[in-house]
Amino acid sequence: MNTENLISFDNVTVSFWQNNMGVHSIKDLVSHRKNPFTNKTILKNISFDVKRGECMGILGRNGSGKSTLLRTIAGLIKPQEGTMTINGTFAPILAIGAGLELELSGYENMNLLLSLYGKSRKDTNAIQSIVEFSELSDEVLRMPTKRYSSGMLARLAFSISVANDSDILIIDEILAVGDQGFQVKCMEKIYQVKAEGKTILFVSHFPDDVVKICDTAILLENGVISHRGDAKIICEQYKSLF
Repeated sequence: MNTENLISFDNVTVSFWQNNMGVHSIKDLVSHRKNPFTNKTILKNISFDVKRGECMGILGRNGSGKSTLLRTIAGLIKPQEGTMTINGTFAPILAIGAGLELELSGYENMNLLLSLYGKSRKDTNAIQSIVEFSELSDEVLRMPTKRYSSGMLARLAFSISVANDSDILIIDEILAVGDQGFQVKCMEKIYQVKAEGKTILFVSHFPDDVVKICDTAILLENGVISHRGDAKIICEQYKSLF
C-alpha cells in the first residue's frame, strides 16, 4: 500500500446551531425573551489519516456522526476547528440518492453529475456503462427520479459514482437497499475498485461487510472516535455496543 495520505484530519470539530425551543418567527423569539439557539457539537477532535489504496470502514450507531463526517470529507460541511487535507478526487455516494436532482430524469442526472466529475456530457462510454451497470430500463431512466423507489435510486447513484475514475470512493449505506442480486454486484465492483488501488471509505450497519471490504476502521461514539485500528477488531467493538 502506498504511504501517501489522501485524507488527513487533525483535531477536526464540527458544530451546528440548533433551535431547541420551537422558534420560527420574530413573534416567537420575542415571546421566549431569550436566545433559543444552542450550539451542538456533532464531531469533536477527529483525527485520522487514510492512505492511498486503503479501505477504511466507518462504524457507529445512529446519531454518532457518521454522515456528518462523510459530508465534511466531501466538502459539504466546513469544520469550525482543526485542519482537513484531501489530496485527490472523490466520487461520493453520501446516502441513498443523495446528490441526485429528483425533478430530473435518470439520464439528466447522469449528464449533470458526470459534468460535475469533470467528464463531458457527451461521454457516451460513461453513460453506457452507467446504464448497463444499473440495469434500469430506458423507460425508467426517462422518468423523474422522484418517482424512483429507494432501490432504483441506489442503483443509479452507485452506477454514476463508479463510472467516475476518482481517487476516493465514498459509500454510505448504499448496500442497505435494493435486491440481493444488485447488492452482490455492488460488492464485486467495490472489490474491483479496491484491487485497482483506489481509496474507499465505507459506511455500513453490517460489520460483516466491513470486515470483507476494509483494511482498517474507526468507531464513532457521540461524535468522537472511540476506537481505530484493524477492521475485524473494530467490528467486534461495534458489535459489543448492542
